[in-house]
Amino acid sequence: MPIRIPDALPATDLLLQENIFVMTEFRAMHQDIRPLRVVLLNLMPTKIATETQILRKLSNTPLQIEITLLRMASHDAKNVSAQHLETFYRTFDDIAHEHFDGMIITGAPVELLDFEEVDYWPELCRIMDWSSTHVHSTLHICWGAQAGIYFHYGVAKHELPAKMSGVFEHRQIQEKLTSPLLRGFDDVFWAPHSRYTEVRAADIDAHPELELLAVSDEAGVYAAKSVDSRRFFVFGHPEYDRATLAGEYERDLARGIDPDVPRHYFPGDDPSQLPRSVWRAHAQLLYTNWLNYYVYQTTPYDVRLAGKETEASAAKSAEPGPSPFVEREDDDGYDRWSDRREEPPLFEPDPWR
Repeated sequence: MPIRIPDALPATDLLLQENIFVMTEFRAMHQDIRPLRVVLLNLMPTKIATETQILRKLSNTPLQIEITLLRMASHDAKNVSAQHLETFYRTFDDIAHEHFDGMIITGAPVELLDFEEVDYWPELCRIMDWSSTHVHSTLHICWGAQAGIYFHYGVAKHELPAKMSGVFEHRQIQEKLTSPLLRGFDDVFWAPHSRYTEVRAADIDAHPELELLAVSDEAGVYAAKSVDSRRFFVFGHPEYDRATLAGEYERDLARGIDPDVPRHYFPGDDPSQLPRSVWRAHAQLLYTNWLNYYVYQTTPYDVRLAGKETEASAAKSAEPGPSPFVEREDDDGYDRWSDRREEPPLFEPDPWR
């Protein structure tokens, strides 16, 4: 959330240089408010558990958010009732004409399949392509991150020798310490992973349209984003509850898979002990920062324009630096925004105006 300060406070320029969003009294007096529209594409088989975990993270913010739950029409979900899906979920055909401020694409337990072998891959490609023109900012999680970074940028996934399961220590990339997505993170932080494949840091570093944000010496890449800040990729599971990894471990034992004990999760790596929850604060920060800095602060006030921003406008509004907009007074007496080139802006940078 922005902080509201007196118009001429000397601290304003310093705070802006530190990428802290401030709102002058004059601007605050001329706000119009609407809820943010966020669509959650839930690819996990345990849909109720996943939707609950993510909604818990999204709800811990003063922003008003309108959630749309989305499912794949081309896949038969077996772990949730048809009534639940029919009552609470929509399909892509239902929303294809709509625009959203934000979108979240979850993981899915299909890492060992080639992307093209996943039965709903063609439909997912349609949705990810649609998101470029109908969604302002998209957050991809775990396999959803692997699928998104492959579809949009051609970055491949690679099979691991064994499942990467546990809670791992991470660090921010030194050059990206000012990234708003990781604002408030400690120098070292913990996050869960649960996957059989990985996307490699070198492949992300080599792509001119991508930026690496956080990595783990044990677990590899944790977070990356597009240079224009329209797409975010988190390769772990920040939304997981304390018991989620334990439940997956017990499920795999029951299936006779003989899984390794999730690392750094149970005290002494003893599955009979209560798992430690050491990642929830940073997980909450990640979702809150994404909503605040990359959705709320930059999405157009008219949601019908979400996803239609020009590349130049999106790049201007995405990261710290002087604002490309200046204020002026319209004939109706309300404060509006205009581009310094005196062309009408495609969108208003402050969605609460």
